[in-house]
Amino acid sequence: MASLLVKILGAMTPPPFVQPTDYDGWEVKWKFLVFRPGLFQSQAYLLAGLLAYVAIAIYGKYVNFKRANSWYNAHLTLLQDQFSSPTSASGLIADGYTDLFNFSTGRRAIASLHTVFSLRPRQDPLQLIYHFGWQMYDLRYNPYDELTLDFKLDTEMAASIPDYVWAVLAKDEFTNIKDKRWDLTFTRTADHASLPASLSVMTEWADVTDNLFKATPTLSLTKLLSDPVNLKYFKSLSVTDQPRERPAVPLTPAEREKHVILCLAVPPANKAAETIPLVSAMFTFIDGLTKMNLRPETRSKMKKVREDVDKEIREEAVKEKKEEAAEDKKVARRKAELERVSRLSAAEQKKIIERDRKRALKRSQGKVVRKS
Repeated sequence: MASLLVKILGAMTPPPFVQPTDYDGWEVKWKFLVFRPGLFQSQAYLLAGLLAYVAIAIYGKYVNFKRANSWYNAHLTLLQDQFSSPTSASGLIADGYTDLFNFSTGRRAIASLHTVFSLRPRQDPLQLIYHFGWQMYDLRYNPYDELTLDFKLDTEMAASIPDYVWAVLAKDEFTNIKDKRWDLTFTRTADHASLPASLSVMTEWADVTDNLFKATPTLSLTKLLSDPVNLKYFKSLSVTDQPRERPAVPLTPAEREKHVILCLAVPPANKAAETIPLVSAMFTFIDGLTKMNLRPETRSKMKKVREDVDKEIREEAVKEKKEEAAEDKKVARRKAELERVSRLSAAEQKKIIERDRKRALKRSQGKVVRKS
């Protein structure tokens, strides 16, 4: 073992430096010190690579922060007009170099607006190379700078609108949207004649879509989403009464929330103001949600779906608890048996071990016979 370790360390140890006697390159001398750059070519390449990595990281960080801050500054006036507390004292809050946040509150019908930037890791060349390689492998993979505006409706507003899940989204988002959004598993997907071919509707019932498209007379949602400028950045718009992740137990009435969620691609810094009309329209859209008039049968069907889902979640939670309790009992019995055996003499322990071995052998032989 020791000799193997010595061989491994020997293989990892670089060879000793041999001073060439016929060096004829450029050199710098100062007293007894001599610097010969020609002898450090490998180190020069490594240093250049390190400097390039640092330069890319600094530039990537600058680009990310510039994109986020440009959008924030362009929309700050809109937020100030809509909210009494549009932002924190320090503005955008950064969590690393790719995630930035803003929290706004203080408006009728909206409890809060949580603005989240999820930017590409431009500060990390290795991650960029990985993303590029994965794009070459999977042509559907298209990373982009994502902006999510999560409008949480206040209690009074949430109580005045029906319980439903609805969304309109770009078709290139279909690949993994239901993996990220459990609430959208309540819906079915369909095209809509009033929308561009690049968009689709996800809804529980067509009645919901019809109501949402005509809920606000002063806002044409189909016209808004058909605008070429908005289409460049639009990814999805959803109204939901369900959590985005599947709960372990059914939510109580006090825990239930309703959200309007707008997802966009972050525009370039010099075009940050292009999404102002789209974001501004969301406030009109939210105010118009109370004007929906769903048919009674639509409401009853959606209520039944939620009751069935809660029942399924409750049954799975009970089943999981029973399995955990059974496993805990099994572990406790095994522990008690081991403690009992440990107090026996060596001869008795040997007999028990041999007995268990024979039982295990007999069970394995029985399985082989049944398979054959």
